[in-house]
Amino acid sequence: MESFLKTWETSRKLYLKFLDAYTLDQLNTIPEGLSNNMIWQAGHVIVSQQKLMYTLSNLPINIPQEMVVKYQNGSRPDGNATQEEVDEIKALLLSTVEQFKHDWQSGKFTTFNEYQSQTGFHLATFQDAVTFNAFHEGIHYGMLMYLKKLV
Repeated sequence: MESFLKTWETSRKLYLKFLDAYTLDQLNTIPEGLSNNMIWQAGHVIVSQQKLMYTLSNLPINIPQEMVVKYQNGSRPDGNATQEEVDEIKALLLSTVEQFKHDWQSGKFTTFNEYQSQTGFHLATFQDAVTFNAFHEGIHYGMLMYLKKLV
């Protein structure tokens, strides 16, 4: 788990550095032919991680429910994110990692409900969810790299 945590924290810092490099308008831009934007990508990885690790483990999530609705699988930006929303996402990128570390060390993850992802991954164990989360966040970081070329 230590290797995952180190990699995950580094990944989230890359997300944060990326978001810091763009204006609010750029973060909200949805390029023609696409259905979401840079800030949606970052919000989505936070929501997905919470659902994969906490909801599937029968634990309460550590983010506002409104955020889940706005950035969950299948959602699309419903307008421009405000600077306050962007700041909240930036803060959550790292605070959710810290909260997970605390919860993991406290032994909170004792149950897990199997899950079949929309992309075909069968998550039978909590460790499967942790591994899939790393894969998932890598995909969305790649989307950020693609989107920056179009904004």
